[in-house]
Amino acid sequence: MGRVGVLLLNLGGPDKLEDVGPFLYNLFSDPEIIRLPFRWLQKPLAWFIATRRTRTSRENYKQIGGGSPLRQITEAQGEALKEQLGFLGQEVNIYVGMRYWHPYTEEAIAQITQDKLEHLVILPLYPQFSISTSGSSFRLLEKLWQEDPKLQPIDYTVIPSWYKQPGYLQAMVQLIVQELEQFPNPDDVHIFFSAHGVPKSYVEEAGDPYQLEIEECTALIMQTLNRPNTHTLAYQSRVGPVEWLQPYTEDALKELGVQGVKDLVVVPISFVSEHIETLQEIDIEYREVAEESGIHNFRRVPAPNTHPVFINALAELVIDALRNPSFKLSQAAQMKKMVKMYPQERWEWGLTTSAEVWNGRIAMLGFIALIVELITGHGFLHMIGLLQ
Repeated sequence: MGRVGVLLLNLGGPDKLEDVGPFLYNLFSDPEIIRLPFRWLQKPLAWFIATRRTRTSRENYKQIGGGSPLRQITEAQGEALKEQLGFLGQEVNIYVGMRYWHPYTEEAIAQITQDKLEHLVILPLYPQFSISTSGSSFRLLEKLWQEDPKLQPIDYTVIPSWYKQPGYLQAMVQLIVQELEQFPNPDDVHIFFSAHGVPKSYVEEAGDPYQLEIEECTALIMQTLNRPNTHTLAYQSRVGPVEWLQPYTEDALKELGVQGVKDLVVVPISFVSEHIETLQEIDIEYREVAEESGIHNFRRVPAPNTHPVFINALAELVIDALRNPSFKLSQAAQMKKMVKMYPQERWEWGLTTSAEVWNGRIAMLGFIALIVELITGHGFLHMIGLLQ
């Protein structure tokens, strides 16, 4: 088959506390995160947001050891995947492309062109597709492919989502059972699926299939689990005044407390690696909400990370992708409602489709509120609660 590569896509995160400020700056320098009417404003305003958010973000990272483990885990997943593919008879080069921190997607692509690959499988480490996660990386890659003639000879294929993969479902079930067995009465434990949230408009207006895929994934995991446990699906990380997918994780936890639930296992369904939203948001913030609501037996299912069954599932995805007809970035960037996400058809400024992707999102909303307040003279900051 010739030289084959696998490009693993993920969001990225600061490796240490000193990286938090630069990471935020990079994040908000991207016009896909905040679209402004004047391009020259982008970097000064990114500096403003990063400066405002760095201290709070650093405090969050201090709670999980001083940095994000995402890079180390993703690289370990890549090494394990390379080994498993070799065991299955497929030799590959593995590349890691982070959207907003090292190693950047652009760095991975530069190495790919240097290595003169003949075939490439693009595999996002997001089981379910969203325009704000996989879609954002796909749009960047499509742009790079259009601009770099050295990429044209590479026969590539994209795996847009893979939440139905049997090995992935089995890995999730094994991890859930591992936690259930820690309770005196495993069958009585309530299983709480917490997915990363997105604004409701993404689904209703942009045609994002994320909610449908999350719901299907939850149902498939429960079907594979085949146990009598009750379960709930909710969405975490909501920010700002707009409506997000519901129910919200915090509200759902409180409601379960009112219902008298005492034993709870939380499943981070949209994450396959430990990072700030599992280690800090779920393990610390939501645990506190649960305990205050009377749910004192709170456990969290670990992310798949390098679980052998999960790694084998990724290997099977790669092999199947190499055997099947290619799926191109232009196809992956189109929603079922045929809304073209990139390039933009008309100039708009404000929140973009890939804006809600990290816990620093509140800064973006605050900054846009500041701009609105300066333009209108109204107390918009107070209206959305940022100065209360």
